[in-house]
Amino acid sequence: MGRTSIVVSDLVLSFMWTWAGVLVNILVHGVLGFSRKDTTGEIVRYLFSVVSMFVFAFLQKLSKGGLYNPLTALAAGVTGGFGNFIFTVLVRIPVEVMGSILGVKHIIHVFPEIGKGPKLNVAIHHGALTEGILTFFIVMLSMGLARKIPGSFFMKTWIGSIAKLSLHVLGADLTGGCMNPAAVMGWAYARGEHITQEHLLVYWLGPIKATLLAVWFFNVVFKPLTEEQEKPKAKTE
Repeated sequence: MGRTSIVVSDLVLSFMWTWAGVLVNILVHGVLGFSRKDTTGEIVRYLFSVVSMFVFAFLQKLSKGGLYNPLTALAAGVTGGFGNFIFTVLVRIPVEVMGSILGVKHIIHVFPEIGKGPKLNVAIHHGALTEGILTFFIVMLSMGLARKIPGSFFMKTWIGSIAKLSLHVLGADLTGGCMNPAAVMGWAYARGEHITQEHLLVYWLGPIKATLLAVWFFNVVFKPLTEEQEKPKAKTE
């Protein structure tokens, strides 16, 4: 798939991802009428969130590599050679950020009363550490799933979705449990807080450092696949 198509897919998926979370909240709390403090409502919201992640996993597969999370793109770029890394940093990540910003602008235009996105409820360094730890584990898991069960779309998506949801719940009361700098950037830009120390350290620097550490650690612990091992993997995919 050409790089232009990949970039367009990144833009569209990033735009759609910002809408997905909002639509899930509207469906659960607005249409179905569950209170935000209702445990049943939270369970229903989590179920819809898992369904949403399955939909986006399918869209990523359909677009043959489209992404909506800069951290996922960065992890792939680091392991894909220097040219791929430069393309990721200079093109894909900015496009994903742009898609999120456009998505949030559109959301606010349609629903002016909507919330203002994730909020940091702890000290800056505590928040950066939290987002970093959450990111480290999800990147490690994603790389492990790609290595161990390369051909099973359902199993990979199921395990990945449950893991992301669990990590999100763990960090929700501290930083929002985002693990996606682009999505946070969209809301921060709308509030005029996208260049604050809080935003840059917690939602960008911490997760990026954690992503690079996770990629390095994974490649140190697990040996790269040989050509013979890559062949059956390519066939299953």
